[in-house]
Amino acid sequence: MLGKLEQPEIEALLSRQITGRLGCHANGITYIVPVNYVYKNGVIYAHSGPGKKIEMMRQNPKVCFEVDEIKNIFSWKSVIAWGKFEEITEIGEQEQAMQALIHRIMPLVEQPSGHPSHGITESEYDLGDKIDLIVYKIVIDNTTGRFEHN
Repeated sequence: MLGKLEQPEIEALLSRQITGRLGCHANGITYIVPVNYVYKNGVIYAHSGPGKKIEMMRQNPKVCFEVDEIKNIFSWKSVIAWGKFEEITEIGEQEQAMQALIHRIMPLVEQPSGHPSHGITESEYDLGDKIDLIVYKIVIDNTTGRFEHN
């Protein structure tokens, strides 16, 4: 049976997952990339090093985000969200976002140090000094969700 997820189910799926796919578009090119994230109150928080997705989102902040939960080919849930990229520049908000991301990622990390691309370093002072991380949020303005189960 195919069906539509209601808003509480959409919120639950976004909150439950840790990796989603971010779609951005600029200069006639569409780019989709997996990102680790944290979802809270209609906002997706994530981080990245400098690169293609950041350049594209700075040019065109309108993005699409997809997350799914697949048990098998006949049992799955999927959410698509549209929103706006906003780079977080205020230090307090950056710290809160990074704390939430690290807290979410740490249970999946085998070694507690040595993952600077995820903001996990031996010294918190490495961020912004030795490691160039861009912390950003996607403010969601529309969502849709579908499911299938047998």
